[in-house]
Amino acid sequence: AIKILEGRIAKWPGDSEWHYQMAIAKGLSDKTEEALVALNKALELGVHPGRVAADAHDLLKPLRDTEPVKALLSSQANVPTQGPMLGSVTSSGARLWLRTAGPSTVKVVASDEAGKVAATVQSTTAEGADFTTVLSFTGLKPSTRYNYVLTENDQQVPPSFPQAFRTSDSAAAEFSLAFGGGSGYVTKHEHMWDTIGKSKPDLLLLLGDNTYSDDPKSPQMQKFCYYRRQSPLPFRRLTAVTPTYTIWDDHDFGTNDCSGGPAINVPEWKIPVWEVFKQNWVNPAYGGGATQPGCWYDFTKGNVHFIMLDGRYYRDHGTKTMLGPVQKDWLKKTLAASNGVFKVICSPVPWEYRTKGNSRDTWNGFQEERAEIFDFLADNRIGGVLLMSADRHRSDAWKIDRPNGYSLYEFNSSRLTNNHVHKTMADAIFSYNKKQSFGLVTFNTTVDDATVNYSVINIDGEKMHSLDLKRSQLE
Repeated sequence: AIKILEGRIAKWPGDSEWHYQMAIAKGLSDKTEEALVALNKALELGVHPGRVAADAHDLLKPLRDTEPVKALLSSQANVPTQGPMLGSVTSSGARLWLRTAGPSTVKVVASDEAGKVAATVQSTTAEGADFTTVLSFTGLKPSTRYNYVLTENDQQVPPSFPQAFRTSDSAAAEFSLAFGGGSGYVTKHEHMWDTIGKSKPDLLLLLGDNTYSDDPKSPQMQKFCYYRRQSPLPFRRLTAVTPTYTIWDDHDFGTNDCSGGPAINVPEWKIPVWEVFKQNWVNPAYGGGATQPGCWYDFTKGNVHFIMLDGRYYRDHGTKTMLGPVQKDWLKKTLAASNGVFKVICSPVPWEYRTKGNSRDTWNGFQEERAEIFDFLADNRIGGVLLMSADRHRSDAWKIDRPNGYSLYEFNSSRLTNNHVHKTMADAIFSYNKKQSFGLVTFNTTVDDATVNYSVINIDGEKMHSLDLKRSQLE
């Protein structure tokens, strides 16, 4: 590892990540002074101290008793090391996730714009949950903006960025969301989160390949990748004010193109990976809970219904299912009961067969199940369905014609920060891969014929493509 890192530092001396990993490698090799030099350089180049504090429980533990690291840990003693991250916002509540440097008592106070306290919530963090906690507000008013203030161990946390949210409502609304996948940590692309923030989305949907741990047997590697993803200030600035919803794909569930299989606890790493995932996000639910682990759930924003799918935990090519029977049954019941003007079904992999050639990793490998879902829409006359997905390292729009129903439109985007890129597809409505990009989707259900716009915005904030649809096209 040291030899490889020496080569990378020689090639990219200004990239903080390689200096940081060198600090870990040198520390684990009992080369303390050299490790501290590398760590100091990483901090100088922009590694956030909160990441160091999180890793000091494990990978950086050999340096924990050195004077420089003790001083750093002291500076992080009463502030979140990652977060706060907002999520699960409803018409009457919201949830807030954070991680601390050690066992702590944390309190959050939400106040309306007049300064009146609306809710106060307190919780603790402990080693068993990797020093994370979720604080849940209840009893809030719909369509109301709230500011929130954090206290840790009775000390008010001075905010480094705005901390606020707006509760939802079930009525017609006009709002936007940013979505994508493929957010592996790349130092020079972390400003993508600030670019997204400038669009002021009301939601952030991360549809898989959010961390690229690629090591399901190692909680250590998974946690390292989560700390790396959640520590940088651009990510924290965005998620502190933007409700964030996540699902996983192969690179943050298992390994490339993996299939979990039908059993709940086979392979034996599935439940531990799920536990780490739960510790690091603030979703409203995680599949069917302990009796049926996973990361599927649904939520609403205004009168738009979002249905988030888990395409990995129960995927089985033998029985030709991506979702597994329990999740598929839940999906059908959820769709049948939905009153959403638009019903947005989010998959970690593309629905359109042409996105990845002959690969069986997309819905192309589960054509019978996809046909069953699409037939269910037609048989039950379910209108207003939109499809969203990630996985391909570009941004596409697709039209999927069906013999027994209206054409379905798919919005696909999965190159938020990644260097690696996939070629554009001529058959798509549009296909973009020149730079990192995200999807910006704007809904307006306040008009007689509700509308949705899907735009592709690159990392420089430039709009590259756009598609407009009306609700009447989805009947």
